[in-house]
Amino acid sequence: MEKRFLDKVEDNATVQTWSETTQQKKCDSLAEGYVSESWDFTRISVTQNSLQELKEIWDQWDDKFWNPTYSCFTFRGVDLMPTVEEYMALLRCSKIQVDKAYSRAVNVPTFLKKLLNIIRMSEQWVAARIKQKGDGKCIPWKNLKDLILSHPDTKKKVDVFALSVYGLVVFPKALGHIDEAVTDLFDRLNKGVTPVPTILAETFRSLNEYRKVGDGRFIGCAQLLLAWFHIHFWKVDKVSYWVFFENYSPLKEIVAIQRQEDIIEEKYMAMLQNLQEEDIEWRAHWMLPDETLYRCGYFDWFPLLGIWRAIGYAPLLALR
Repeated sequence: MEKRFLDKVEDNATVQTWSETTQQKKCDSLAEGYVSESWDFTRISVTQNSLQELKEIWDQWDDKFWNPTYSCFTFRGVDLMPTVEEYMALLRCSKIQVDKAYSRAVNVPTFLKKLLNIIRMSEQWVAARIKQKGDGKCIPWKNLKDLILSHPDTKKKVDVFALSVYGLVVFPKALGHIDEAVTDLFDRLNKGVTPVPTILAETFRSLNEYRKVGDGRFIGCAQLLLAWFHIHFWKVDKVSYWVFFENYSPLKEIVAIQRQEDIIEEKYMAMLQNLQEEDIEWRAHWMLPDETLYRCGYFDWFPLLGIWRAIGYAPLLALR
């Protein structure tokens, strides 16, 4: 397999025909008389990935608006889902390469050894602070917080702070604790591994489980999902010229926007229930046309690998 994760390019006409034929065969939600407008406003290069290699990775793994079958949101007949490309753009990550996509290592060091490597404290100090939470091990945030304030190595202070952000915000599990699975991914970030597909996988996994149970809390990067909602459901009057600058950050722009904090849950629900097709931005205004990962071999589903499990991803829904 090539070093590039995206290694085969097809022209628009081929992909558009394949996409629409597949959706019609599966009785998907294409309206009668549907005519694609993609020719009028965009040009995309779409790519495939190696099926066999992803199967081998997959074999190493132990499966009101959210549709868990298609892993997408549905608002009054409009299907919409976060994509790898959108999350990459939000986080300003470079294009995914096959040797940079995260998958759990075969011989994973113990939690103790991973923490020792990250925070550089004594084995006794680390061992005394490891806790058992449910079916996994973790370390309390309060211990890492104290370490950030007192660690003699400035670089390690930053590493511990970054680990805490990943454990509490990006991959939360046990409240106020950093889970063991987070350290495996974090330990490999300095090797250039991208966390984007993993973040998206855990987002889909949590949404599916929440929808199945009908209660509980969303265990994923809620802040990033909220940013994704904002750019698709609240139209902007004009596109800032800053989007064409290399240092433009959609997340910074979203954070800078003032929001009403007193809107109750019922009002949000009513607003989402009443969304019309014209209220939804199908494509983020700051997303410039680029390569799109759209299928794996001859399959229109393929696995995204999370830190706790893998989940199916159907980017076909994003091509209409």
